[in-house]
Amino acid sequence: MDAGRARLSVLQGMKIKSRVKQLWGAFFARTSGEGGSDEPQWLRRHWRAFTLANVVALAIVVGDTWLYTCGFDGCPSGAEIRAYQPPEGSRVLDRSGRLIGRLEDVRRIDVPLTRIPRFVREAFVATEDRRFYHHNGLDWHAFLRAAVRDAAALGAREGFSTITMQVARNSFASVGAGRTLRRKLLELRMARLLERNLTKDQILALYLNVIYLGNGTYGVEATSRDLFGTSVSRLTLAEGALLAALPKGPSVYTPRHDPDRARTRRDLVLSLMVREGYVSAARAAAAAREPIEVAETEWRPEETGSWVVGAARAVLDSALGRDAEAHGDVTIYTTIDARAQRAAERAVRNQAASIADQVGEDGSDHVEGALVALDPRTGDIRALVGGRRYQNGAFDRALAAHRQPGSAFKPFVYAAALGAGYTPATLVDDAPVEVEQDGRDWTPANFGDEYEGRITMRRAIEHSSNAAAVRFGHAVGEAHIVSLARATGITSRLAPVPSIALGALEVTPLELVTAYAPFANGGNRVQPRLVRRIEGPGGKVLWSNDATAPVPALDPRDAFQLTSMLESVVNDGTGREVRSLGARGPIAGKTGTTNNGADVWFIGYTPSLVAGVWFGYDTPRSLGDGATGGRLAAPAWAEFYERGWPQGARDAPWRPPSGLVSRLIDADNGDLATAWCPHTQLEWFRVGTEPTMYCPDHGGPSLGARIIGAIREIFHY
Repeated sequence: MDAGRARLSVLQGMKIKSRVKQLWGAFFARTSGEGGSDEPQWLRRHWRAFTLANVVALAIVVGDTWLYTCGFDGCPSGAEIRAYQPPEGSRVLDRSGRLIGRLEDVRRIDVPLTRIPRFVREAFVATEDRRFYHHNGLDWHAFLRAAVRDAAALGAREGFSTITMQVARNSFASVGAGRTLRRKLLELRMARLLERNLTKDQILALYLNVIYLGNGTYGVEATSRDLFGTSVSRLTLAEGALLAALPKGPSVYTPRHDPDRARTRRDLVLSLMVREGYVSAARAAAAAREPIEVAETEWRPEETGSWVVGAARAVLDSALGRDAEAHGDVTIYTTIDARAQRAAERAVRNQAASIADQVGEDGSDHVEGALVALDPRTGDIRALVGGRRYQNGAFDRALAAHRQPGSAFKPFVYAAALGAGYTPATLVDDAPVEVEQDGRDWTPANFGDEYEGRITMRRAIEHSSNAAAVRFGHAVGEAHIVSLARATGITSRLAPVPSIALGALEVTPLELVTAYAPFANGGNRVQPRLVRRIEGPGGKVLWSNDATAPVPALDPRDAFQLTSMLESVVNDGTGREVRSLGARGPIAGKTGTTNNGADVWFIGYTPSLVAGVWFGYDTPRSLGDGATGGRLAAPAWAEFYERGWPQGARDAPWRPPSGLVSRLIDADNGDLATAWCPHTQLEWFRVGTEPTMYCPDHGGPSLGARIIGAIREIFHY
């Protein structure tokens, strides 16, 4: 019906406009002396009056159309009015629908009318619009009174806005701002629409949630928390009256600035409530005797997971572009786990402070940290921390800081070696090595210049031998390592040079963690995902991001063998700090330390989670003598894992894929173990690559060893 009336008004306006255009043409022709003798007699006699009448008629139609269409901008539909919710700021939710934070710092909390005490509602009605329940949006009594007083004062001294008009002004942008005739007319138009589409209680509920009440707070709930430190549902009559005293002048009557003036205004509200019959004179007098007690601290919306909020805002801007703001408040559904996020932020903050205490910061720079955790099966990000402390617009190191991973890159070297046919039992020289790079001899050294001689691949990665990694890298070819790293998820620039085996490249924490996912999930590359979908008001899906199907990147057998070796790193190697701090369950991982201890890493994973932690200075410099990933980064990983991912301890161990067999070997030389071997290791091999010779260093096989070997052959154990 409304749409039909609008079209009729426009058509009428077009007809009248066409007719007046003809008449004006005749008028200008006449005044210019060009009029013809064929003009109607009546037009020649009354052309001025007729033209003026048509112009007035056109102005009325145009004005009516302007008002009916809310200033030609288009009025909100009835459905839009009924669906309107006062903005609280776009929400960012975790994977279970729990609030993480908001994109904007809007100090408002929407509450239903049933949660606002009746006396609070009555205080506002008595003060702001005593005939609210009896008019249709415009209070003619107040209008005439204001008109008389303004005329007497020769200016705009008194307003006549009803609660409905205030809702229109504070809720719909088409009304505009400023004390102008245009705004008042549009307020009236919107007020009529509100009264037509909403009940009085619905209008009052909107009013009590949108009204500005000072100190940056909107609505009675936020202001109640800000002034009194409690919900509006728990206010006393005196406190409710004080809230109703604020709309007339939020900064003038706030009790924080002028308690005496606030008290006087509050008592006036109480007297108005008595006049309207809402409270008895005795009850109002008792309320007036109550002292005004204001909360010591201001209320601010709870903000958690701010690094996630910043990253979600970037996704929103990328997904919706310039249209992002046009949709109003949106809801961003992320893949974040709120518990894991809180634990991650705490772990980075605590460990960064601990490192700072150890190195003795001079105040010019601060130790920073980053943490990324994702589900290796899907790529869904569970926690994201970009620094020690969040500030709006802060640099997110988890997503954008390119740093050298050091030894945390070595798993890619060993994955390439496994793919080339080497086994975890392959022997390599852990001794000083010299290779050519960029036309010069390069002689990388082990940490502390300690070497073990001939060791297995498992022992090499367990103890993070630099010499062994360089030898394996040279044997399989640096180009092959680059290819494998790219297949698993490394997107930064990679140069196929010998130093790549020791992590002499730069990556972000996110891409390094993503590239570890195939080790944890059986060989499949995943696409990291932070946001699942974005919804507008009313639940309309504005953008969605379905999880992409994993892409094979590694042979499942290689992934399992590598994971088995990285479990040794955590159980007995450079990452054993994780176990010493109490982390349980199946855990594999690798430490990383760069030259001079400028960057320390620990990337660890379970079947359900892969997480990476980094610490360092933004301008790279040493974290002190003895800085290692095991000593400085692994503790933060363990804290995060224990507090933020307790289900990890319940993960089932990785199961070997088909095509692998296990053998008990001598851990020192890689041959089949005998009863006399002092160090043994249950090792996994691709079928056909398992050792066949028994250890010659510790005597021949005993009868028992042969029986055990036969049993293992039968059951492929």
